[in-house]
Order: sequence, then C-alpha cells, then structure tokens
Amino acid sequence: MPRPISRSAGVAWRLDITCRLRRLACVLPDRRGVSVLEFAIAAPVMLALAIGTFKFGATLMHQMVLTNAAAQGALTLALSRGTTSPYSSTTTAINNAASSLTTASITTTVTINGTACSTNTACSALMSAGVTAVVRTTYPCDLSVMGINYKSSCTISAQTAQMVQ
Repeated sequence: MPRPISRSAGVAWRLDITCRLRRLACVLPDRRGVSVLEFAIAAPVMLALAIGTFKFGATLMHQMVLTNAAAQGALTLALSRGTTSPYSSTTTAINNAASSLTTASITTTVTINGTACSTNTACSALMSAGVTAVVRTTYPCDLSVMGINYKSSCTISAQTAQMVQ
C-alpha cells in the first residue's frame, strides 16, 4: 500500500534538516583555516610596529651622531683661534664626524659671542680668547611607516658650546 504523501514529505524534510545539521556539525570543529585568518589580521599590525621601531631607532641614532658631530665642530672651532679658516674647519669636522648622515642635509649655524658667522673672515674677526662659541646643527628625519607620515616636518637638532682657547 502506498504511503501518504504528507508522511513522506515530512520524512524527507527531517532527513534534509538532519543532513544540514550534520554538515554544520562537521564544519564547526574544523579549524584548519583559523591560523591563516589570525595571521592575516595580526601581520600588518605587527609589521607596522616593527618598521616603526626601526625608524624610531634610526632617528635616535641620527640624533646621537648629530650631537657628536656638533660637539666635534664646537671643539674644532674653539681651538681654531689664530687660524685663517675656522668656519671651514668647523664644517669639515662636523661632516667628518657625521659620515653616516647625508652631509648636504646637515645645516650648521656658528655663533661666536652671540654673533652669527658664516664665513672664515667673519669668524676669525669674532674669535678672541674666553668668548663662547656655539655650534648648532639640524638634520631632517623621516618618521613615515607604511605610507603614513607621523611627523611631516621632523627635524633633529643638536647644540654644543665651547670656550674659545
């Protein structure tokens, strides 16, 4: 005797739901792609932090090199009294001390006893024993990480003063 249509439709419907639930039950504990997904989310953040750390470290290294170069320049200037090229020897000492930096990007300002000088003759005229010679240096820095510039007009600077001998 044939079965009623409604009963077979109900069984088919129950079988369909059971099969779908089994597939869902089989898929849920499958964790094969989870680690790839976590890596895809975390990798850009970790990469940005690592690159930012290296950029900041390089900027700090440039600051230390520039400070040392300014100190070397001030010492050279303080010992250049009586020479014909105090300004040139000062800038040469700064460039030699900052050999890891781009020398064309280093800006140097020399002040002797409060008066700025930018030539050998002007510096020679201002130099006398006991006055203060100040050397200021600036250098541009780059704090862009993954296309984002965190400080667009970043410059580092150093200043050292010495008494002219």
